[in-house]
Amino acid sequence: MSGPDPLSVLAADAAALRASSRKQRTPPPPPENEPQLYEKRRGVYPQKVQGPFRRFKWLVMFVTLGIYYITPWIRWDRGPYAPDQAVLVDLAHRRFYMFGIEIWPHEFYFVAGMLIMAGIGLFLVTSAVGRAWCGYSCPQTVWTDLFQHVDRLIDGDRNAQIRLANGPWTAEKIAKRAVKWTIYLVISFWTGGAWIMYFADAPTLTRDFWAGDAAPVAYATVAILTATTFTLGGFMREQVCIYMCPWPRIQTAMLDEKSLIVTYKDWRGEPRGSVKKAAKDPGAFGDCIDCNQCVAVCPTGIDIREGPQIGCITCALCIDACDRVMGEIGRPRGLIDYATLDDCKREAAGETPRPAWKTLLRPRTIVYFLAWCGIGLGLLFLLGARTRTDISVAPDRNPPFMLLSDGSVRNAYTIKLRNMESRPRDMAITIDGVRGAMMWTDEMDRADAARSLTLTVPADATQPLRLYVVAPRDTPAQAITFAVRSLDERGERDSSETRFEAPEVNP
Repeated sequence: MSGPDPLSVLAADAAALRASSRKQRTPPPPPENEPQLYEKRRGVYPQKVQGPFRRFKWLVMFVTLGIYYITPWIRWDRGPYAPDQAVLVDLAHRRFYMFGIEIWPHEFYFVAGMLIMAGIGLFLVTSAVGRAWCGYSCPQTVWTDLFQHVDRLIDGDRNAQIRLANGPWTAEKIAKRAVKWTIYLVISFWTGGAWIMYFADAPTLTRDFWAGDAAPVAYATVAILTATTFTLGGFMREQVCIYMCPWPRIQTAMLDEKSLIVTYKDWRGEPRGSVKKAAKDPGAFGDCIDCNQCVAVCPTGIDIREGPQIGCITCALCIDACDRVMGEIGRPRGLIDYATLDDCKREAAGETPRPAWKTLLRPRTIVYFLAWCGIGLGLLFLLGARTRTDISVAPDRNPPFMLLSDGSVRNAYTIKLRNMESRPRDMAITIDGVRGAMMWTDEMDRADAARSLTLTVPADATQPLRLYVVAPRDTPAQAITFAVRSLDERGERDSSETRFEAPEVNP
């Protein structure tokens, strides 16, 4: 016994989709004489689709969510004096730890460099493959995609969601909404809870959080992030991409006719006609059968056949849907495809489009890539060349010097010794310049003053010192250098030059 004709089933589905899409895209008529400041939101109910781009989105979603939720729980041994959390923003001690890298406040240029690399990386991706960041890796896209899968799990696929949304508030609808929104809330709470784990030891903060002993800012942060994730991912979705996000407006300056974007090949698809019409009049219609599958699967609800739009996030799910339909009706795939505008013109004229690698290797993308690599290599060089010992000196300004009873001149300085190792270290401070000068600290007697002092600096800490330098009578004002050397196998050195102030010496 033969089953139903697949073309008949496809035609019936296409008719239902066109009817539902028209119903969603047609806003209700405004009341007479009442101005409309904005268009009412149209519900977007993406249909489930399978294909290589959908699988890639699954992969990206699993990887990015896995990194976000799991990273705070990864341990990293830095010794007994430093935290063992692999990635930690330690605001209390002004440190940023990322596996074997530790960034101090005076090394903020590393953070600035990474932010610049992220910006140039966005420029590179946009100029090469359009809004691929928006379509796959943007947090709004990832969480929206996750919430849309929750919709399908509870409400069913596209048609079931539309029927439920347009139907009355029955007991079944209330129950499904309650279950779905509860799952939204749990995901949102996990999202906010995972965020605060990056700023304190994750196991300790989790225990304190549930015991009610965490800082108030932790509860406030979780509440805010829970509310924003619940609202933006659960209910605003494509509105964030189209209306709230500035990136779609900025990226247009980086797109040109040589950028790969998701494109509908209208010269091949138009005029549109059903399979039956095309069979009756061969050659009168294009390959597009107006099945609306590309619209049905779009997470922002746009029609890619209308050309490039700000609502297109380049997720390429419409390519998966269109290729499946083309395969079912025996027509060539690629009616909707990644292509440049230049290649579209070539293909429309009967020429062969360029290979993808030639499209990517062009001056703009090469410049972006070289700049990105250059900054990255520069940061790696600085990271490898930096020392773990540092000294900074600030002289007293009021008074700049003091004359002692024996005629000698004394200056006072605030010294900061920085030990960036996860162990205490002995360090030697010496002075260079100012002949006959001697120094001592608040914790020493002046009788023990010397030109070199040895101090122990705690692990992973900055040690402030009050240092006094005295020079013989008639010593003129001049430069003085404080040098520090670690007394361990590293033997690291650093120095800081400042002024030794003294009264003018009469000739």
